[in-house]
Amino acid sequence: MNSLLAWLIEPFQYAFMLRGLLASLIVGVVVPVLGTYVVLRGMAFFGDALAHIILPGVVIAFLLGWPLALGALLAGLLAALIIGAISRRTDVKEDTAIGVVFAGAFALGVALLSAQRSYAIDLAHILFGNLLGVSNADLWLTAALGGMALLLIFALYKEFLVLAFDPLLAATLRLPVELLHYLLLMLLAVVIVVSIQAVGVSLVLAMLVTPAATAYLLSQRLPSMMALAALFGTFSAVAGLYASYYWGLASGPAVVLVATAIFAVAFLAAPRRGLLWSRRRGLSPEIHEPHA
Repeated sequence: MNSLLAWLIEPFQYAFMLRGLLASLIVGVVVPVLGTYVVLRGMAFFGDALAHIILPGVVIAFLLGWPLALGALLAGLLAALIIGAISRRTDVKEDTAIGVVFAGAFALGVALLSAQRSYAIDLAHILFGNLLGVSNADLWLTAALGGMALLLIFALYKEFLVLAFDPLLAATLRLPVELLHYLLLMLLAVVIVVSIQAVGVSLVLAMLVTPAATAYLLSQRLPSMMALAALFGTFSAVAGLYASYYWGLASGPAVVLVATAIFAVAFLAAPRRGLLWSRRRGLSPEIHEPHA
């Protein structure tokens, strides 16, 4: 028992590990909660694209010596507004608008990085994160953005719920559908910024989608789906932090691997929706959308 306790406590004798733990807890809760809407609305491609679109903002902030999260936030908010404007003000569909902005912005970010001597190192840091390199300033900014995102998600819970399940009903109820859509896109940009330091640009989608998808397999109601997504996200982040410390793994990929392993277990064994359950009964997995 004492050896187990010592094993659990040992990493946190270092300040950088404590900062990493706090950041992982914030990311593990905030990102998967919004990820439930991403899963329910089929916005995974948008989330992945937006994570890459913010790369030039991150690079410009790096070159100017600004906090990386500030550049990412400005770029993400601008990109969300541009994509929304292109898809809603023209005949160009949203996935096409996303693809155009995604390709151009990511190419610009890589081009800016390639002009730097430390290109390979900096690119790896930005693409795959560095949870163990979280500074006090990063931590405060992550906490502030994460707290703001959670407050908005819960304050507009009913509105986002209707928008996620039935956009036509939302319009019938005279909800500000377009405003809510833009707000959801901007919230997505914010939570992506929250998770950049932990898992990097390339792996943000995993924290958005994987814990929420796991919770989707195990829940029938949206509140329980959100709670389970936060639980799985937090466990993945903390377990990934331990794996990074004891096994020398990169922190971002370690977090994502834990989240993926949990999803694999749920995919196989989840009651009613799991693969083993459906094969045992000779049926296709049951698909029921979570509800309020």
